Amino acid sequence: MKPSINVRLMENLLQWDPLGYGVDAYDTECVDVVQAVYELDDITNLAKKIQAIYEFSFEENIPLSQCKEKALELLEIKNEDSSCSL
Repeated sequence: MKPSINVRLMENLLQWDPLGYGVDAYDTECVDVVQAVYELDDITNLAKKIQAIYEFSFEENIPLSQCKEKALELLEIKNEDSSCSL
């Protein structure tokens, strides 16, 4: 059986080190981003939310282009999962 969508979203996010602190530095942010993935379906809006989550925690700005790439990956995981179910 395939891992749940939440597991796949978390695995994707936990491998991302956008600010160079090491992949284990972002647990809280990853949980917040997974929640945002369920609330937002627009890539730009999700990217801005991702940017805001990390900026709130680290007071550093991730370029919106990087956040858009991540938003696209996460929405593809979410939509791939829902489109495959019967």
